[in-house]
Amino acid sequence: MEGAWVHRILWVVAAMTAVAGLVWVVVGVVVPAVSEGPAREPEECQPRDTRVSAPYAVTGYWVIPRADPCVTRRMVEAVHQIGGDTLITFGPRFDAGEPDPGFADCVVDGRPCAEVPGRRVRHVYTYTTSEEFGPGLLRCQGLDRRVEAGERVFYRVSLAASCDDPVHDLVLISTDGDGLGNLMTEAAAYGMKVFPGLPAASQEPGKTWEPDHDHTAALTAFTGRVLADYRARFGGSAAFAGVYQSFELAMRDRAPDDPIIKLYAAQHATVAATLPGRTILVSPYIDARRGRGFPPEQAGDGLADLARTRAGAPMAVAVQDGRGTGKVPVHGPHERDAKVEPRLVPVVGDVSNAQAYYGATSDYIAAAARRVPPGVQLWVNIEGFEPSPVDGECGRVDPLPLRGRTTKSRLDRQVMAAGTHAQKIISYGWDPFFTCQARYDTPSLADDIASGWQEPIVVSAVRKDMNGQAGILVEGHNLRGGTLRFEPEGVTVEQGWYGRGRLESAWVPYTPSAPWTAITATNGAGESSTTPYVMP
Repeated sequence: MEGAWVHRILWVVAAMTAVAGLVWVVVGVVVPAVSEGPAREPEECQPRDTRVSAPYAVTGYWVIPRADPCVTRRMVEAVHQIGGDTLITFGPRFDAGEPDPGFADCVVDGRPCAEVPGRRVRHVYTYTTSEEFGPGLLRCQGLDRRVEAGERVFYRVSLAASCDDPVHDLVLISTDGDGLGNLMTEAAAYGMKVFPGLPAASQEPGKTWEPDHDHTAALTAFTGRVLADYRARFGGSAAFAGVYQSFELAMRDRAPDDPIIKLYAAQHATVAATLPGRTILVSPYIDARRGRGFPPEQAGDGLADLARTRAGAPMAVAVQDGRGTGKVPVHGPHERDAKVEPRLVPVVGDVSNAQAYYGATSDYIAAAARRVPPGVQLWVNIEGFEPSPVDGECGRVDPLPLRGRTTKSRLDRQVMAAGTHAQKIISYGWDPFFTCQARYDTPSLADDIASGWQEPIVVSAVRKDMNGQAGILVEGHNLRGGTLRFEPEGVTVEQGWYGRGRLESAWVPYTPSAPWTAITATNGAGESSTTPYVMP
């Protein structure tokens, strides 16, 4: 999910067009990272529409907190209308490097905030966010301060064990408004859940995929302060579901002294102690590329290693399916020797799936599902983008790498690949991938979901007898009524039974005879699957 760059967010939606060998970038929408203009009061916003008009199989999204409450309301409403009930944010970087020049505006009593008269400042950390904290964050009178400077608010926070200590580590916080507070308010009004991102660890110099453990003690101390503030501000809100672990890792077998597991253990212990009963959400990635990734067999060990860091807290492990980055394909078992999809060729070359990859998303999810311990839920995070954009397609142009917009039918295939194992399906990320438009008069991905949400999705099919009669039982979404069509036999059979649990189920009295059978569902609304489900 490319977590290294999400901590400097500037989203630009663009359409790419090639003319005479040149590439033109046409900016469609720009979401400023710092300010959205003068903040409006919630009563100035349009009234809420809490209807769910197009409930899709994906029910959670990564979103960007916005300082404008009306922008937040429109975003939350749009997610809610297509069945979203969960919102996740990335945690800002707890930065151990040199402060950004913007922190020069933080001044206390005529001095830079990084200077404290009469005290030795050992280290100054910075934290750029979109949230305003409560008074409980400021523990040391006169030292911990809230500073308003133009359109920004700064906080100076000491991490010393005692306010009287002669040596202090400081955290300077810069915010453009209370985007997280707005998100919590709107989520509560729409009956949704929020997972704010934990402060993201400083990175090891030269090894940005690892945390810098020279600063882990400071990070955990700051995490405790932030979470205590969340407990005070949001503890009574039904929207506050837990927190998201913002530092990424691969879900593979890891060494006992693995630096990321060590980070998780330290930070998760703080979560469990400060927010007892709240869920820790983690979203590890998988990589099936031969020579760079790892085989599916390691996914189970990786999940077990992750689960051991939860310190008794509930945990949800949302495995990144890898299709958006091109690290993992979503093909079925019958397509192992077929050529990779055209959108994956730039990543792995024009070769077969078996030559390029150790396995498909479904293989990794199944391996992980076998190792889920009590207290842990298995979710799947389907990546809602393409590895690179194509001509005439909107997507992300900054920060790099460029990413393209995908289609609703490809999302359906990703849902199919998650199978029956996922207790919840979420997606990265709402902006810009679900909201961008190639032109003002073309639909966004969210629009396509709203118009095609009733299309059935079959996620499993097995042979099953009912009342002594042989047949096929399928599970999935939007299956009620209608028929199942079987290819290559060309046989269409009306449903003989329908049931609903976590997934919908439908049964037909038919026994396929082909080595591979493609099943297309057509439901009572007359909608058909965008992609057949293939069973042996």
